[in-house]
Amino acid sequence: MLKCSDSSYYTGVTSNLEQRMFQHNTAFFPDCYTSSRRPVELVFIAEFTDINLAIEKEKQIKKWSRLKKEALINDDYEALPNLAKKDFDK
Repeated sequence: MLKCSDSSYYTGVTSNLEQRMFQHNTAFFPDCYTSSRRPVELVFIAEFTDINLAIEKEKQIKKWSRLKKEALINDDYEALPNLAKKDFDK
């Protein structure tokens, strides 16, 4: 997961992290979400041996709230279940 210069987060999958970080920070793909939000900083990484599982987790994290992503980044795993709950009293 990357933190962009506008403080938004970008989640993606790659098999070559060094190359992909270079691509994000140089706007190698001009239409990419991060190209106008440079520089980007790597804030979370998870390694998988199964690409299908990696893609599944990427899609899951992309749906998370900002607070839940930040709990993951900060290794606050105990907070994750509570951040998944909806507040219907609002």
